[in-house]
Formats: sequence, C-alpha cells, structure tokens
Amino acid sequence: MFDSNCSYCAEGELVAKFGIKICELNASKVYLFKEQSHKGRVIVASKFHVSEMIELTEEERNAFFADVNHVANAIHKAFAPDKVNYGAYGDTGHHLHFHLVPKYKDEFEWGGTFAMDPKQKTLTDAEYAELIDELKKYL
Repeated sequence: MFDSNCSYCAEGELVAKFGIKICELNASKVYLFKEQSHKGRVIVASKFHVSEMIELTEEERNAFFADVNHVANAIHKAFAPDKVNYGAYGDTGHHLHFHLVPKYKDEFEWGGTFAMDPKQKTLTDAEYAELIDELKKYL
C-alpha cells in the first residue's frame, strides 16, 4: 500500500524536512535524521505502509527486524556508541519505523530517554555526507 500523504511513502519534500535517504535494504528504507544531537541517528522505515508490526506477515516482520539489526550493527561499527536506543512511535505518522539513536556516555541525554526532535544540532551538507559515507561502509 502507498499513501501519498506519508513522508516515508512519498519521500521527496515530505521526508526532506527531517531526513536524508541513505539507502534501501530488503524490507526498509534508511534515513539519516537531520537533527544530529546523537551522532549517527537514523530512521529505519518499513517498505510497507503499515501502522503496526502486527500488520506485517511473519516473513515481512522478520525481514524488517533483520534490517533494523543490520543498521544497528553498522552504527556500532561506524561510530562506536556506548548504546543504541530504539524508538517506535507513530502516533501521528502511521508508517512503521524505528529511530535508532546512538548514545554516548559523555554526551547529550545519557541515562535518559532521547528527545524526538530537540533541534539542537544540524549539520552542513558536507557533514551529513560524511556521516552517510561512514555508515554506507557497513551497510
């Protein structure tokens, strides 16, 4: 299913407000979150326009979580965070996606829940490209 009002389905300007597409995997699309208070924060969005994981078949769900795991491994290899937090919300954007948020002990929000969009740190296009290039080495 495709929803032209959904940022993950339509991409383009809708997704560009908050993310930069890195790549597509078997069951998902991966975006660098523009707000980079947590270096390497990404979103892994299902290729299917579903609101809940229970709407996926077992095979689709397993493939999606394999992608989430693959991206988490790439984050660990690229940026060596102390922990990656995982957030799945979707109260307003009804498209299954996970925020993968690298956490670093000596930085912002260690020991607490990450803010969805703290608007504290955006980067230059070159800095975004550098992060994407580093992640792509492991994707």
